[in-house]
Amino acid sequence: MKAPLKSALFILLAASMGPAPAADEEPAAASTRYTYRVIASHPHDPEAFTQGLLFADGKLYESTGGYGTSSLRILDLASGRVLRERRLPDDRFGEGLALSAGRLHQLTWKAGIGFIHEVSTLTPIGEFRYRGEGWGLAASADSLVMSDGSAELRFLDPATLTEVRRLPVRDGTEPVTGLNELEFVEGALYANVWPSDRIAIINPANGQVRGWLDLTGLLPLVFRTPRTDVLNGIAYDAAGKRLFVTGKHWPRLFQIEVTTH
Repeated sequence: MKAPLKSALFILLAASMGPAPAADEEPAAASTRYTYRVIASHPHDPEAFTQGLLFADGKLYESTGGYGTSSLRILDLASGRVLRERRLPDDRFGEGLALSAGRLHQLTWKAGIGFIHEVSTLTPIGEFRYRGEGWGLAASADSLVMSDGSAELRFLDPATLTEVRRLPVRDGTEPVTGLNELEFVEGALYANVWPSDRIAIINPANGQVRGWLDLTGLLPLVFRTPRTDVLNGIAYDAAGKRLFVTGKHWPRLFQIEVTTH
């Protein structure tokens, strides 16, 4: 992850998920390789150290990192404008973000503490604790799934926010380390793999990687600067069937179509 390389490239990617595998299929002998086609791009704040991303009710929500610069934001997708922002304490490093039970849950990196926010005003309304580091966070109907940079996912009870089990993630027999930002997409779990331009498509029932989405070259060279960092941040608009993906300190958001060639 984190420190230097967790710098914020912010891209955004919306995708038609036609060829992506369903989560309940049997594991394939070899994971499928996917690529992308760019549909559109949008502006984004290049100062944002994007750590978490989600889409809900027509708005984009973003968690940014950095000591003294971490925040929770509501963004306008088309313009990239920050509509509302809540800064985190200077000694907290913002990480993954998920919406569960109508509330925003935001991780921090090393503090072992997460914040709960009201979804429209971003007002803090609670906290929760966990052991170790917090990286990515995603919500399904019955659980919160958390990554910590290892090859294991932690499943949290959405009511108590306590850990109930862990799931090893493997591509075939090989552990997949560096699991970072997470998002559920049509039953599959998508995970940025730090520090790469790839997203692992994981079956949440057994931890097997069903496919790899390779986003190499998504951010054109003309937009890259010495601050540009790795791909990170995934959000899915279930109603519009759009997939949004981001990186750290990226000045553009991209809408794409996922494809096998």
